[in-house]
Amino acid sequence: MSEPATTSRPLAPEGFIADCRARLGFDLLARTWTAVVIFGLREGPRRPGELREAIGGISPKVLNDTLRRLEDDGLVERRRYAEAPPRVEYALTPLGETLLGPVEALGAWSMEYGDAVVEAQERAEERAEERAEERAERGRAQ
Repeated sequence: MSEPATTSRPLAPEGFIADCRARLGFDLLARTWTAVVIFGLREGPRRPGELREAIGGISPKVLNDTLRRLEDDGLVERRRYAEAPPRVEYALTPLGETLLGPVEALGAWSMEYGDAVVEAQERAEERAEERAEERAERGRAQ
């Protein structure tokens, strides 16, 4: 009998404990707009309005909060120009550029498997509706 095939994956030295470096990356990309903003800045500096237009569906406040958080994380830099009116641009730092590979890989995975995930979510929603109907019927029968 042959042994099962395994893939070689780097493991966190201590497992997934609270201060594990792998968890830092997972938490960073789990934030709602992080990957989208990083991807939106992939071609170079952008003004907030340009970035909002490229992203779509993000409010000015949420974009501003996301950019500030990414700036605090060292992934984005804010450039302010002494002009009238003042002009501000945001760009990826060299550290931020290192996230483009993982973000692009996640995007490629989403393109390939997104339909399957949506179908599974729809099936789950149908099951939840069926359970709710069954509970309602039991409630009426009592």
